[in-house]
Amino acid sequence: MPTDRTTDLLRELLVRQLTTWLPAALQRSRRATLALCWAGADGGGAEAALRAVAGHADQLRGRRVTVLVLADGAADLPARLGGVEAELPAEVTVHLLPGTPDRLPVALKAAGAAGAPLFCFLDLPDPVTPELLTAASNGRTGEVLLHAGSGARDALDAAGFPLVAEVVPVFPGDRAAGVISFGSRSDRSLEAVRDALWAVGADLDVRYRDPAGATVDVAGHPDLEPLARELLAELRRGGPRPVTELRRHTLTGTVYRAADANLALADLLDAGDVRRERESGRLAGDEIITPLR
Repeated sequence: MPTDRTTDLLRELLVRQLTTWLPAALQRSRRATLALCWAGADGGGAEAALRAVAGHADQLRGRRVTVLVLADGAADLPARLGGVEAELPAEVTVHLLPGTPDRLPVALKAAGAAGAPLFCFLDLPDPVTPELLTAASNGRTGEVLLHAGSGARDALDAAGFPLVAEVVPVFPGDRAAGVISFGSRSDRSLEAVRDALWAVGADLDVRYRDPAGATVDVAGHPDLEPLARELLAELRRGGPRPVTELRRHTLTGTVYRAADANLALADLLDAGDVRRERESGRLAGDEIITPLR
């Protein structure tokens, strides 16, 4: 079972990411589906998510949003959600389904989610199954935010998510709390979830451990030296790269934000470790960075 601090982290992260995802989804399509799945109690996450949806009522006119909630172990959930549902606009339909998250593929099919934007939140104690991730990919229209006991990078890649980011939340006392994974096809969504992780981490005194094992304090001004070293190593491995690719590598291979990549590249330029394509001005996404040593 997740600790209270882990529950708080996941709830706040879910709300922040929904605030980014939902408006973008409704710009692309007249319908969208949100699937919320907990293997145990939801810790208030379902209510918080519905309130986040209600906060976008003015953008829901003429649209249809379906919310699926699967939470095994929260007997009071129907009563808790009842009051929130009363605040939702008519364009939002909520289906509370008994059972475990492995019912998600059937639930999505019954809800007619195919072909429209889908956001899945999965909180599982065990490794996620390929069937769940394939359902969450929804062809090419899905995004998934996953918390599990172990990483899921390879499984997400196999399920059709080309952009995958993973971090390990670390609480005071150097206590790790599972792995948070995110799978998407959108660089913008990838940037948004990382920004949300940092904002929530700073609020709740959470650090993050990156795929290489380094732990980063996300409060205040972060130490960018580890990121600069990693970007330089990536350039030495793969040769000259555009800034856009280095920003993406920052998101998929470290715990840092995309904006941090630009700052780390500026440090590398000042140190004479890399050369930029243009002599001056802001680093543009298409500008090529070349390692010098």
